Amino acid sequence: MGLFDKIKQGLTKTKEAFGEKIDNVFKSFRKVDEELLEELEEALISADVGVQTSVDIIERLRDEAKSRKISDGGELKEVLKEIIIEMIDKQEEKIPDSEMSVILVIGVNGVGKTTSIGKLAYKFKSEGKNVLLAAADTFRAAAIDQLQIWAERSGVPLIKHSEGSDPAAVVFDALQSAKTRNTDILIVDTAGRLHNKKNLMEELRKILKVAEREAPKAKREVYLVLDATTGQNALSQAKLFGEIAEITGIILTKLDGTAKGGVVIAINHEQKIPVKYIGLGEGIDNLQEFIPLDFAQALFD
Repeated sequence: MGLFDKIKQGLTKTKEAFGEKIDNVFKSFRKVDEELLEELEEALISADVGVQTSVDIIERLRDEAKSRKISDGGELKEVLKEIIIEMIDKQEEKIPDSEMSVILVIGVNGVGKTTSIGKLAYKFKSEGKNVLLAAADTFRAAAIDQLQIWAERSGVPLIKHSEGSDPAAVVFDALQSAKTRNTDILIVDTAGRLHNKKNLMEELRKILKVAEREAPKAKREVYLVLDATTGQNALSQAKLFGEIAEITGIILTKLDGTAKGGVVIAINHEQKIPVKYIGLGEGIDNLQEFIPLDFAQALFD
């Protein structure tokens, strides 16, 4: 199965929820008028695109229909697709191959954070990268044990301390080890305690400070893991974590098991954070790079 087919299959539930609602509007209204736009706005909101994003999309559609003199619903549907692609297509600079990359992974417990780290490690290793994991979620012993299992499964080494250790000390040791191993990518698991934002902010700040001091030339990334099945709650989490850290990318898990994939559009548009990877199954190789055009094609196809 090709990558596009995997994405298309993984988005079946979202496509049904999103595509059918949009199609029903265009089937009911052949002529482009205010009534069609109002129905379309409702359909987008109910497809988990989010209120603000839906309003912005309709405003853009209204302007485009006017300036392009569009009167046919089918033509307007193509414009809708264009707008959605533009909203989610945020081109990022590629990590230079010669420099190490340090990726901090954050997210509340239960969203699939540790699993995503394991899959990400496997993906990078399969691409020929030298990968190292750091268990800096020292708050729970289970988090360290779980990461150990994923490290073994993906075939990459893990740096860990005992439960209750200083997360920054784990990262310090991991960075020293990364230098001696000529590591390309160091992935750091961090605690996801949103109920105490101040502590988490301080913890992340310390970790980033250590990374900056010990690997000044490394590219630093902060990936937030969100559970797609929670829909608008995922958008709320993106907002909250955005107050704590400068997030550079989103990993959206369980997209294959939900009809709420429309939230991808809201996260990109409202939080200005690109979705980097999407989870489309439980297998170790089912974490896919997010390709905006493929996502939009799968929704509208």
